[in-house]
Amino acid sequence: MDISVSVSPETPVWPGDTPFSCLWTWDMSQGSSVNVSAITMSPHDGTHADTPLHVTRDAAGSESLSVDAFCGAAVVIDVAAIDYVIQLDVIDAQLGDMQLGDMIPTRILLKTNRTIADGVFPDHWPSLSNDCARSLIARGLRLLGVDCPSVDDRDSKTLDVHHVVLDHGAYVLENLDLRNITAGEYVLTALPMKIAGLDAAPVRALLTPY
Repeated sequence: MDISVSVSPETPVWPGDTPFSCLWTWDMSQGSSVNVSAITMSPHDGTHADTPLHVTRDAAGSESLSVDAFCGAAVVIDVAAIDYVIQLDVIDAQLGDMQLGDMIPTRILLKTNRTIADGVFPDHWPSLSNDCARSLIARGLRLLGVDCPSVDDRDSKTLDVHHVVLDHGAYVLENLDLRNITAGEYVLTALPMKIAGLDAAPVRALLTPY
């Protein structure tokens, strides 16, 4: 199941960021032997992985993203009923319903239903409390994914959740399309593009039932 947001000139972007656009270097309709395009976009357009460089000066860029962290067993947790702060008990309640036993998920995807896949940039979305984020990291979280534009709330300037995750060697995946995905266990394949030196990397994300 493809859980990526398509990128086009109509894809909503963070206010003030660079939208996608495409020009043609060579165009067969103009007599060229091939079509070759050139694109302009922010690496945060559509589904993407943030890097430590996004929130920390001189930190690691997109070429450093771990392939292993973005591939493997994952759980989708439905937090659509929550407006603002997601506490650990909400996460644990759904993990308990999944009957995972002693398994502690290292990849968690949060379904908020505040997604740009609907064609509109959302006014707000829920995010983990700092205590919840720290607890998940202490349990071994390697990847936090969300279907909204950020793992932090829209108005955050300190980006606490980004720092809790990225500063501890885990990773962030944003702008997923989970509209047709139910809570449960899956196998995630979400490889970031290997473009050196960027603050984020575009991702094609897939889920397979576990």
